[in-house]
Amino acid sequence: MVTARAAATFEPDGRSASAARGFVRDALLGWGLPEVVDDAVVLVSELVTNAVVHAGTSAEVSCLREDDSVQIGVTDRHPERGLPAFAGAPEAGSASSEHFADAEGEGGRGLLMCSALSSRWGVEYTSGQKTVWFRLPLQRALPGTRLALPQAPGDVLPSTEGPVLVAVAQLDADGTVTAWNADAEQLFRRPAAEVLGLDWAELVVWPQGPVGPLDAVLQLARWEGVFGIRRADRRTIEVYGCQVRVLDPTGAPATLCLIVRERDRAVLRGPDRALPAGPAGGGLEPLDLLPEGVRADDLSGLLQQTVERARDLLDGDASYLLLATEDETEFEVRAATGLSAGRTKNVRIPIDSGRSRYDSARLPAVHDDLTVRPHSVPLLAGSGLRSLVTVPLKVEGRLIGSLAVAADRAGQYDNDQALRLQFAADRIALTVENARLAERERLRRGALSFLVEASDLLAGTLEHQQTLALMAQMAVPTLASWCAVYTQEERSKFAELAYVLHEDEERIDPLRELLRRTPAAARVTADGTAFWTGPAEALTPAEPDGLVGETVVLPLIARNRVIGLLVLGTRAGVAFRQEILELAEDLSRRAALAMDNSRLYSERSATSRALQRSLLPPELPKIPGVEVEVFYQAAGEGNEVGGDFYDLFAIREGTYGFAIGDVCGTGPQAASVTGLARNSLRLLAREGLDAPQVLSRLNRAILDEGDRGRFLTLLYGELTPRPDGGAELNLVCAGHPLPLRLRPDGQVSAAASSQPLLGVMDPLELTAEQVVLEPGEVLLCVTDGVTERREGMRMLGEEGLAEVLTGCTGLTAGAVAARVQRAVERFAPEPPSDDMAIIALRVPTQRQG
Repeated sequence: MVTARAAATFEPDGRSASAARGFVRDALLGWGLPEVVDDAVVLVSELVTNAVVHAGTSAEVSCLREDDSVQIGVTDRHPERGLPAFAGAPEAGSASSEHFADAEGEGGRGLLMCSALSSRWGVEYTSGQKTVWFRLPLQRALPGTRLALPQAPGDVLPSTEGPVLVAVAQLDADGTVTAWNADAEQLFRRPAAEVLGLDWAELVVWPQGPVGPLDAVLQLARWEGVFGIRRADRRTIEVYGCQVRVLDPTGAPATLCLIVRERDRAVLRGPDRALPAGPAGGGLEPLDLLPEGVRADDLSGLLQQTVERARDLLDGDASYLLLATEDETEFEVRAATGLSAGRTKNVRIPIDSGRSRYDSARLPAVHDDLTVRPHSVPLLAGSGLRSLVTVPLKVEGRLIGSLAVAADRAGQYDNDQALRLQFAADRIALTVENARLAERERLRRGALSFLVEASDLLAGTLEHQQTLALMAQMAVPTLASWCAVYTQEERSKFAELAYVLHEDEERIDPLRELLRRTPAAARVTADGTAFWTGPAEALTPAEPDGLVGETVVLPLIARNRVIGLLVLGTRAGVAFRQEILELAEDLSRRAALAMDNSRLYSERSATSRALQRSLLPPELPKIPGVEVEVFYQAAGEGNEVGGDFYDLFAIREGTYGFAIGDVCGTGPQAASVTGLARNSLRLLAREGLDAPQVLSRLNRAILDEGDRGRFLTLLYGELTPRPDGGAELNLVCAGHPLPLRLRPDGQVSAAASSQPLLGVMDPLELTAEQVVLEPGEVLLCVTDGVTERREGMRMLGEEGLAEVLTGCTGLTAGAVAARVQRAVERFAPEPPSDDMAIIALRVPTQRQG
């Protein structure tokens, strides 16, 4: 049964859709049907757009109010237009199945939406016109809950005594009256001839206080409020005025003032400022939620003071404020008072989760008794709070949040209090939105700084385990409560747990044990970020409470393959925020590349160290009657094979060979020459060749390498201990730093002379030099990493080395090598940049058997 009808026709222009939306909204709200306004406005907007824009005809919109539904129709003058086909269309042969064609047509979108949003819909044709109609069922108020909206317009119309006078005065930029209408003459009781040219300040009595001075208010684009006027009979009366800043015909700024008696304020007052009439007919005082002393960009302080003021002003026991997430799909609790932290921390609430319009956060609502519907507000379940009033926070029609006040007593809030809270929320919404935008900008900048710092830290190390530790330390606690890093070999389908970190150190070991027995993470591949329930399902009663909550797995992808997994988790009952997940994905991309680089570097370093060890003797033989000490240190980070080497080996019984050399450069080519030299020395010496012959043969072998060869400086000697003490040496110094001889009296001298280096020319004329080490004497052999140690322009050199050696009188061979090594390191603050090898030979004063 139709109980009310409204209709309007809209011309075919671009503004018709907006006008139609306003018409339908006003009609439905006037009938007290706010629960169907949103769907009706959306559908009418699409259908009118199709008619006036795409079909190019006028459109008539009709609204029919029935007992249990509202039927709305849009009629145009273009009946031959087809309808699109889509899933859920009427079956073939039905009244409207013939119209479903052109699935991609723009004009069919309204019909798709009709099918999705309405309970029934259809298309009717008459001569020369087509009507698309849809029906929206009315939802009845739920027990204990109702929508809080203004009463029907007929109940709030103002009353007036006699005619309503609307005085109009125009002021120039200086505040001088330039225009005066007839109603102004009656209200002020001053003729226009008397007023024109007067200063506006002479005609009004401006209130003192928060309104501000008159000259400042006249500069505003728009202002309305109460002030006084001086009439010609010397009486002052209270009026309500609306001032609008405009441009006069010459383009100069002017102010247009519309003034009515204070009792007729409803004539001028805007809807966003109007207050409902109270039970006694008086206006309700507005609530002021704007806190004092809070910075405009301090969102947390603003929201916290807002909920506290809302609770106090409405005599509540608790209050909370929700803000929409950046994707506008969920609410999160951003401020609360009177509720436990565990109830509100990191809580997410879907914005459109309610099954009824009365659960929607888009309209103000009053819950008289939450015990009637105990699950209607999950956030307050079990809190003991019974009555609740909620209002939306909107900016330019967009929902940005929701404010709620609750009380222990049922039925504490009524419609008037809900509207007062709504008006207060409207005034503070823009302030909240500005503060939230400022916070988001800070968060974006903070995220950018975090990623920059993370990139710097990850780029600052190439050690694999340190990279894994850095990944976890950057994630905890900034992104998550705990973190685990898994590594995955190239040919393996399973990821292995490599590193675990928890913000509570006592929970690291229990978490590690939990993850080790939860292999589900290995199934996550390069499909992207995924939530993982494995750890929560594997928990046992013996594990600490709240050890894990929500868990996400992010694949670590580098060079188009998965090299590991980054697992982030929260405490029990805590959910990840969307912006945190996005930041974690950015971190995982940077971390994956750093982890792969560190893995490759570690593998290369391990290979280099293994090769370096293969080029050095595994152990040194013990020489009777001679102390031997060797020190070797490769420069750099260990990823290159050094060019320095040493060797000490038995040639035949009673005779030993020793060598210390330096191949030009580093890396694989230098290593090949080092290996050639070391193996050739042993082989040639044991063949019975003397020292010059050994080095000559080695020189030819290096030259035979061609471009792969490198020149080599080498000190080679053969040592034969004497039965009665001392040792005989045959030395050949081929371009190498000269060996130094330390006598017991502290004198230092060169033990050999320099001869041509190896790998440059052939033949070489080399001669052996005989040296006898007496008891107490030391022979020191070093590479140029010792003598060429630099600090700026200074260099240690052979003289500096000799000075260091002079101070080693009486020391053992081990002590001599250690003192030389310390002297080299202390010579400059920077670490050595060249490989360093030291051989110290000493004949003790008393023979040790």
